[in-house]
Amino acid sequence: MDIKTASAIRRLRLISAPEAVSFLLLLVCSVLKRTTEFNAVPVMGMVHGVLFVLYVLFWADAWNRTKWPLKKGVLYFVLSVLPTGGFFAERKLRREAEDAIIASRARREGVVAS
Repeated sequence: MDIKTASAIRRLRLISAPEAVSFLLLLVCSVLKRTTEFNAVPVMGMVHGVLFVLYVLFWADAWNRTKWPLKKGVLYFVLSVLPTGGFFAERKLRREAEDAIIASRARREGVVAS
C-alpha cells in the first residue's frame, strides 16, 4: 500500500468517529428542542453537516485510491448515514490498515511473495 492510499484510509478513519458523535448529538438536540426550550439544532446541524461532507469527500478519495469492490465501498457509505455507523467504520478501517501493515512487513521480510 502506498503512502497516499494509507493516508486516505487514515483520514477516513479519523473523521468517522467524530461524524458519528455529531450525528448522535444532533439527535439528542432534536429531542431536546421538542421537549424543552433548549435549541442547539442549528449549531449541531452545521457541525454535523460539515463533518458529514468531510466524511463523504474522504470516503470518495479512499474508495478511489484503494479500489475497493462495490460492496465494500457502499458499506462504508451506508455506515456514514447510520447513527452509530461511524464507530463501526472506524473499527473496520483500523483493522484494514493493520492488516495492510502486517502484509507489507511480511513482503519486505520475504515471508510471503509479492
